[in-house]
Amino acid sequence: MRFDWQWDFAWEILPRLLAATLNTLLAAGIGYAIAVVLGLVLALAQRTPWKPLTFIVREAVEFIRSTPLVLQIFFVFYVGPQFGIRLSPWTAGMIAIGLHYSAYLSEVYRAGIEAVPKGQWEACRALNMSTRDTYLRIVIPQALPPSVAGMGNYLVGIFKDTPMLSVIGVADVIFLAISLPAAGLVRLFEGFVRRKMGM
Repeated sequence: MRFDWQWDFAWEILPRLLAATLNTLLAAGIGYAIAVVLGLVLALAQRTPWKPLTFIVREAVEFIRSTPLVLQIFFVFYVGPQFGIRLSPWTAGMIAIGLHYSAYLSEVYRAGIEAVPKGQWEACRALNMSTRDTYLRIVIPQALPPSVAGMGNYLVGIFKDTPMLSVIGVADVIFLAISLPAAGLVRLFEGFVRRKMGM
């Protein structure tokens, strides 16, 4: 009787675990994708010659980094409706995670960009390359490899932070079982990138 009850319980709880695991993967994946793109935009915006924009972006990044993720989740989900923006808990969670980690990734990108030797910038200017081509063809390809480790660390951090979405009703579970393999994959990818770049 006890054995049958355990199996009945397992069959009842397994679909919930799978659904929660899918939520974890989607939350981390989509949130990270937002952070990767927006983080690069924020990093580049801090390097524009227009000082007011640089100041505003820099202060916004510092503000996001200085406030807890759970507070940002609450803000996106509960304050948005006050301005007519109603989001599902899942969508609000993705946006909050993306915004939060974009601030951190912008600093990772910034460090990678600043690590590019000044001679590369001078050579681009000597060749009369546009700012766009300088970044896309010369600077960013050199800045990304040393940034992979930091980017990977924040990917693992996202897996550990997705349980916070439960405060607005998003089911999430077994993040540790996902974050550990993710950390291993990040290390493998970092080694692959470094080999390709001859580092």
